[in-house]
Amino acid sequence: MAYRDNTKVIHIGNKVIGGGNPILIQSMTNTPTEDVEKTVSQILALEAAGCDIVRCTVPNAEAAEAIKSIKSRIHIPLVADIHFDYKMAIAAMENGADKIRINPGNIGSKDRIEAVVKTAKERNIPIRVGVNSGSLEKDLLEKYGGVTADGLVESALDKVHIIEEFGYDNLVISIKSSNVMLCVDAHKKLAEKTNYPLHVGITEAGTLYGGNIKSSIGLGIILNEGIGDTIRVSLSGDPTEEIRTAKMILKTLGLRKGGIEVVSCPTCGRTKIDLIGLANDVEKMVQEFPLDIKVAVMGCAVNGPGEAREADIGVAGGIGEGLLIKRGEVVKKVPEAELISALREELIHWND
Repeated sequence: MAYRDNTKVIHIGNKVIGGGNPILIQSMTNTPTEDVEKTVSQILALEAAGCDIVRCTVPNAEAAEAIKSIKSRIHIPLVADIHFDYKMAIAAMENGADKIRINPGNIGSKDRIEAVVKTAKERNIPIRVGVNSGSLEKDLLEKYGGVTADGLVESALDKVHIIEEFGYDNLVISIKSSNVMLCVDAHKKLAEKTNYPLHVGITEAGTLYGGNIKSSIGLGIILNEGIGDTIRVSLSGDPTEEIRTAKMILKTLGLRKGGIEVVSCPTCGRTKIDLIGLANDVEKMVQEFPLDIKVAVMGCAVNGPGEAREADIGVAGGIGEGLLIKRGEVVKKVPEAELISALREELIHWND
């Protein structure tokens, strides 16, 4: 049985993680939280992309106050990200945050941590205890000779125990590192020591190219070990790209169903159509359809029908035209310029 099947169930707004519930996808806004219009616009775009939970930074009183307005206009749970000021954690919860993310080591004295926990307990708001390799304490760096998986685990559990001492266990844990294999090792070790649900991600993963590769490898290994209740792909770029990648990781691992899967050939000298542009356009177009099917985009009218046989529907290119294919059978020829619209029309009426 997977670790995630036995984790504590945690309610975050209208969503649930842990206890074998579906793995939820998170992202974080990169707008100034106090700019309500920009922040709401970005969150709505994330919702449309398939985001389940969103996090916003709360560095000041204006941002904490904005939580109230933002919450009234979005449809997914909102997590307040707190760095150092315990007062912002309390204010964010008072203004409707569904969850807060803190590193108790950055909050300050135990009195301040207790004040945060008191408010969370009164409102039954979960706390995500977050530790990453950049915030590892000096004594643990000395104890383990640098940043190690054991150090990350010890740091996280120390913070959890501080909150537990105040009689609260509505917790989620995250331990992150930009070192992929260290992060993998840390999650395996942590899963052996706690039953709290884990938020998994590779921090500071990088650009769309490098970050996707690092996140796919790291998250892929961790999730395939049965670990992880909610995930974030951290990318330097448009946050909606994080959602697309996270969905693909989960679907590839068989951990999420639904949504159209697009497969396409790598092209070769036989290709007489702009297959790369076509494949990209198809991938964008199918996002609007909540169908659990496979769409193939092939560049060769000779081998395309056979190669697309395992797909539910697909197109194969020719010279100035293409073939529309259903389950390996050619349905009709379509001018190249009309391939996308023809495919879209078929998807619109897929369940008719």
